[in-house]
Amino acid sequence: MPGQSDFEAITNRRADPAFRKLLKVGKVPSSEWLRQRLEQLAEKGLSEHLPGSSVELLKGAEALVSLESGAAAGYVCLDIDTFVMDNSDTRKEGVSRTYQQVDGYTPIAAYLGNEGWCLGLELRPGKQHSVKDSDGFMRRVLPRAKRLTTEPLLIRQDSGFCSQEYLWALRQQREQAWEEQRRLDYIVKWNPRSEARDMALWVQLAEGRWREVREGKREALWLEHVECRHGGNSWEERRVIRLVERTSDRQGQLLLEPEYELEGWWSTLEQTPEQIIKSYRAHATHEQFHSEIKSDLDLERLPSGKFAVNDLVLRLAMLAYNCLRLLGQLGMTGTLSPVRHPAKRRRLKTVLQEFMYRAAQLIHSARRWILDFGEGFRGLEAFMMVQAHLRRAASG
Repeated sequence: MPGQSDFEAITNRRADPAFRKLLKVGKVPSSEWLRQRLEQLAEKGLSEHLPGSSVELLKGAEALVSLESGAAAGYVCLDIDTFVMDNSDTRKEGVSRTYQQVDGYTPIAAYLGNEGWCLGLELRPGKQHSVKDSDGFMRRVLPRAKRLTTEPLLIRQDSGFCSQEYLWALRQQREQAWEEQRRLDYIVKWNPRSEARDMALWVQLAEGRWREVREGKREALWLEHVECRHGGNSWEERRVIRLVERTSDRQGQLLLEPEYELEGWWSTLEQTPEQIIKSYRAHATHEQFHSEIKSDLDLERLPSGKFAVNDLVLRLAMLAYNCLRLLGQLGMTGTLSPVRHPAKRRRLKTVLQEFMYRAAQLIHSARRWILDFGEGFRGLEAFMMVQAHLRRAASG
C-alpha cells in the first residue's frame, strides 16, 4: 500500500470486505501474522525466485525494450548503480553509515532500456562499497536482460564501480557474450583517485589537444590504452580522458589561478571520445528510477528490523515496480492514454494516480461481483486493454 511502509498499516484493512475480495484472500492478516509470515518466506528463500518472476511477467506481456537513440544508437542500455535509503534513528540489522553520510542501506539496482525495467534490486548494508560483490550481481542480471532482448547491450556504471577486478569481470562477460554471438559493451566512469594529484602531468599530456569551450574555459579530450592487471591476468583497456581548465567563471570573473577538472571513462565502444561521453550522459536517467522506488512506492524506510525480511520486501517492490511500469507502458503511452501529452515513459506516480487512486464501487448482484468505476473514468478503456493483455500473458 503506497504511503504506508509499516506492518501495522494492514490493521486498518482487516474490516474492509472489498480489500479482502479484490486480493482474493479469505482473511486479512494481522500485523503480527504478516510479520511472521514474511520472516518465514524470507527463511525459505523466496527472495531468490522473485527476479525470475519479474522477467516472466515482462516476457509474457511482450514488454517493449527500446533501443537507445543518439550516440548510443543501436544498443539497449543496462544501467547498474547503488543508491541510499535513509533509515536514520533505527536499530535495524544492516543499517550503517552510507556514502551520503546518513544511516541507512545502500541497495544495488539494474534498469533495462529507456523504459527502465528493473531486473535486479538487492538490499545491502549502508557501509558496503558499491563495487563489493557487484560482479556477482552483474552475472545474475545479464541473463535476465538477454531473455528480454536480442539487441546489443551497453552496460553503464559510475565511478563507484571503477576497479580492475570489476573490469576483468566485465571483460569475461563480454567474451562470453561473443561466444553466444551477442554484442556486449560497457562504459564505466574512471575514478582518478591519487592519479589526479599530479595535475602537471595531465596538463602536459593535454598539450596540442586543447579546444576553447568559452572565454576562460577550455578542454582537452583524448583516448589512451592502459594495461590492467588482476589475479595474474593482464589486458589492455581503452580509456577516454577529459581535462577541463577554467581561468574565469561563467560571469567572466577571473580566477587567481587556473582550476582543473579531470574525468575519464573506461569503454569498449568503438567510438570517438566525444561520442563515448555522450553515450554515458543518459546514465543519469536511472536516478529518477531510484526516486520512484523511494518516493512513489514509499519504500525508503523499510518495515522490519531483520535484514532478510527487508531484502524480501525490496524484491517484492521490484515486482510491483515492474507491474506499474508495465501498466504505464501498455495503457498510458498510446492512443488510449488517459493523460493528454505524449510520452515514452510514465513515472509510477502518474500510473498510480490514473489507474490506482480511483473511486469505485464493489457491487455484489445476481451472484456476481462487479467493480463499478462510474461514467467519469477516462482510463477505463485503457484499463480493460491492460487487463486483457495481462490475462493473455498469464495464460500463455
